[in-house]
Amino acid sequence: MNVNNIFIRKEFLLLPGLAALAVVGTSFSAQAQTVSPVESQQLTESSATVAANTEAQSQESAIANPVSNGTELQQFPSVNTEEQANRIITPVPGTVATTSATLAPAYVEPTAQTSATPSSTSTIAQSDIDPGRATRGGRSYIGVAGNIGISGDDSSLGDGNFAAISKIGLTNAISIRPSAVFGNNTTILVPITYDFTLQAADAFSEPLAIAPYIGIGAAIKTGDDSQVGFLASGGIDLPLSSQFTATAAINAGFFDSTDIGLLIGVGYNFSGF
Repeated sequence: MNVNNIFIRKEFLLLPGLAALAVVGTSFSAQAQTVSPVESQQLTESSATVAANTEAQSQESAIANPVSNGTELQQFPSVNTEEQANRIITPVPGTVATTSATLAPAYVEPTAQTSATPSSTSTIAQSDIDPGRATRGGRSYIGVAGNIGISGDDSSLGDGNFAAISKIGLTNAISIRPSAVFGNNTTILVPITYDFTLQAADAFSEPLAIAPYIGIGAAIKTGDDSQVGFLASGGIDLPLSSQFTATAAINAGFFDSTDIGLLIGVGYNFSGF
């Protein structure tokens, strides 16, 4: 046997083995490059899940950023303060007022309404006079009385006669009390009186019903020897009910001689005209 023949036979024996190795290697590389559809779908789903988680984290960080920014502003307020301080414009000398005169209010001239105020006040004061109103001494009234002459014979005031009496309230304390004493020489009495109220000893009690008054006026004597004289009058009013008031008064008329009479009567109450 030749040596060359031996080598040739060995080479023929090795060729099938090399071919088998080449086929096996090719199949492995093909399997490594090929991906099954199931594995591809799993990879796609996992990548989508990762992307969704990433987007959610970015949204949470965006929401948290304003809070963190507000916290930083609260913890470090000097940053904004410095920025605002840098924006302050420095005043130029000579252009800013440095006196307190600019703070004083400007003078305002009085208008016509100010001058009209006293007239309205006077109108209010005049409205307090209400003829026929009640006074603190009682209500206004008209009635009849009897006159008892005390002294004098120059007029009917000094004789016993019949009389008509009245009280007309003007304000809370002032009233006019016209009356006429009939007789041979009828005498007309027109006193303006100031009404009082008697307070009880106890401050919490009601005032006493008796209401005294005093006043002055004119006494007019009629007849052949008519004369006008000075009149002094004083008396008391005593309310009997809501409709009637009792009264008593002393009147002194100064004519040629002084005539004095005492009037006692009852009046019927009224309110206003």
